[in-house]
Amino acid sequence: MATKPPTGDPVQDAPRIDAVQHSAAGLPAVAHTLRTAQQQMGVRRTARTLLKVNQKDGFDCPGCAWPEGEKRHTAEFCENGAKAVAEEATLRRVTPDFFAAHPLADLAGRSGYWLGQQGRITQPVYLPEGADRYEAITWERAFEIIAEELTALTSPDEALFYTSGRTSNEAAFLLQLLAREYGTNNLPDCSNMCHESSGSALTETIGVGKGSVSLEDLHQADLIIVAGQNPGTNHPRMLSALEKAKAGGAKIISVNPLPEAGLERFKNPQTARGMLKGAALTDLFLQIRIGGDQALFRLLNKLVIETDGAVDTAFVDEHTHGYDDLAEAARTTDWDDTLTATGLDRDTIEQALAMILASERTIVCWAMGLTQHKHSVPTIREVVNLLLLRGSIGRPGAGVCPVRGHSNVQGDRTMGIFERPAPAFLDALDREFGITSPRHHGYDVVRSIQALRDGDAKVFFAMGGNFVAATPDTAVTEAAMRRARLTVHVSTKLNRSHAVTGTRALILPTLGRTDKDVQATGKQFVTVEDSMGMVHSSRGNLTPASPHLLSEPAIVARMARAVLGPSSTTPWEDFEKDYATIRDRISRVVPGFEDFNNRVARPGGFTLPHAPRDERRFPTTTGKANFTAAPVEYPQLPEGRLLLQTLRSHDQYNTTIYGLDDRYRGIRGGRRIVMINPHDARTLGLTDGTYTDIVSEWKDGTERRAPGFRVVHYPTARGCAAAYYPETNVLVPLDATADTSNTPASKSLVVRFETPPAG
Repeated sequence: MATKPPTGDPVQDAPRIDAVQHSAAGLPAVAHTLRTAQQQMGVRRTARTLLKVNQKDGFDCPGCAWPEGEKRHTAEFCENGAKAVAEEATLRRVTPDFFAAHPLADLAGRSGYWLGQQGRITQPVYLPEGADRYEAITWERAFEIIAEELTALTSPDEALFYTSGRTSNEAAFLLQLLAREYGTNNLPDCSNMCHESSGSALTETIGVGKGSVSLEDLHQADLIIVAGQNPGTNHPRMLSALEKAKAGGAKIISVNPLPEAGLERFKNPQTARGMLKGAALTDLFLQIRIGGDQALFRLLNKLVIETDGAVDTAFVDEHTHGYDDLAEAARTTDWDDTLTATGLDRDTIEQALAMILASERTIVCWAMGLTQHKHSVPTIREVVNLLLLRGSIGRPGAGVCPVRGHSNVQGDRTMGIFERPAPAFLDALDREFGITSPRHHGYDVVRSIQALRDGDAKVFFAMGGNFVAATPDTAVTEAAMRRARLTVHVSTKLNRSHAVTGTRALILPTLGRTDKDVQATGKQFVTVEDSMGMVHSSRGNLTPASPHLLSEPAIVARMARAVLGPSSTTPWEDFEKDYATIRDRISRVVPGFEDFNNRVARPGGFTLPHAPRDERRFPTTTGKANFTAAPVEYPQLPEGRLLLQTLRSHDQYNTTIYGLDDRYRGIRGGRRIVMINPHDARTLGLTDGTYTDIVSEWKDGTERRAPGFRVVHYPTARGCAAAYYPETNVLVPLDATADTSNTPASKSLVVRFETPPAG
């Protein structure tokens, strides 16, 4: 039976510390999944909903972007995917009465966990200027308010249109069209904060800013390197693919500052053997110092080049450019410098080299552990260098695999959600709709916050997400958001961003992935693109949480009509009535989507073209795959300081907090903890169980402090610490970003610890 939401915030002052686990999933995951689902949905709704997750005739999981194979399991979901579905399909409701009872100051004092647990928002609500709480409003008036503010701006570039990775292809395409017809490229998105570094590096080196492998490639690989990624929590269904690869003879190297249970052993809950024993996954664990990955891969590349017959010279000669520059840079690579940068020993690196040389088909997977450093882009380029040296791109069972974190973040970018769009995309858009899109670049996430802070942006519109909690430098970001004249959030549930508002604010409740979507022409479906370039449909099967909800495409279409008025010749009303008309337009604007409606109607959808993978053709500036030879960087650590990485708990998806436990790491009942290597902790005088403030250090001299964190002695790499976001986003300077991509450098913060005085 479904339970009611919590009335008060749970106490988190005394988290319990249990033993670290060394396997993931299994019976505990099944039990936790069912308990969480039943609390939110009840027994009958749980069965009806979960059996449709990731099915060909069902809906795409609103969690991660991991792909599905041709053959689907009856339970094609993981523990954290089930949590995401349960929170969306919950029977709990946030009505106008809730907002009447909870003024803005009350909401601002609540935790993200409490806000998310209250349930689905049922009606649009409005915070008037000077008011202390939201109140119900009609959809018509909501769109009038948005139009009033947008049409009053001095320049279209004073408006920001943010997109979360949950947004469907259809809604994303309409939103970027609205923004560009309105006159701006200010289209920041969540990719700016995660895989922007991947896209920047891959576009330069292989010509396509996406991964080059399929699920079948993983199954066929000889060697899979998993770097800076924790699939057991962040992409649990990936563990099934790694298990299958291991069964086929693949070896796995994991590269990470923390040992992670999911990469040690996977207890597959879909098989009896898996539940009882499980499968060991990692063959070699490289417990690397934070930020040392570029140095590691540069040394490996040097050793490959120096090994007779190790370089695929035929591939290099025919398909690449810049080999001599890399070879020259690699020759100067020093073992001692690399050992310092990585914290590894020589024997471990040589073992990794032997496994690379023994593999004809190598895949490198990575996530935020590689993308959120100052030197992330050259780090990923160095990964590409290794694959190019071995001819491991455009070969079955080999390639690059950036693992995306949100279910359609890659699709949103494909649809044109990008502040720096390609001229060819804008040309096609203008031809199709008879508009003149702006050609100057817009603001990404970091520059959007700076624009709000400086008064250069005045209206903030968010299609999903939790912008305030997801972004860096919390105090700066919240102050910037409060300078806006209007903030608008399209949401299914409450989050922190709804409590940090501009002068006026709107919350516009929308349909979720699990909801039926019926428009004037009948039942609709939307489409998404997974992490490996597969595009497929998503159809909800539940009655919406309220008759007052609108779909994302409907919200954008109605907003466009209100803002652009009768001068717009774009058929916004037709787009709302029938999403097939949106897909027809996409098919004529976005390469790879030709005959979109017919192809996506096939069960399982279709795969987008990828020139490096499909043809060994590299659409770069040189016409070939590019080796690069950037100087090697790694974070420098002053005496008495540690490098802190922000990360998720197991009861968390991005900024959504499902619970207060991190089961695999042995943390229960609280989130304000900091994991520190016992040797480092003793050196710093930090005993296990004491409380400390974490203070980050940055060149601007500003003190950024996260108070009251419990010290947990944990087997992190020496010199390294870890703590959960969004609680530690306050420590990330807004200006501390990756070169080229401008992604916040949340994974390599120099911090010190200050113990508050007793009492």
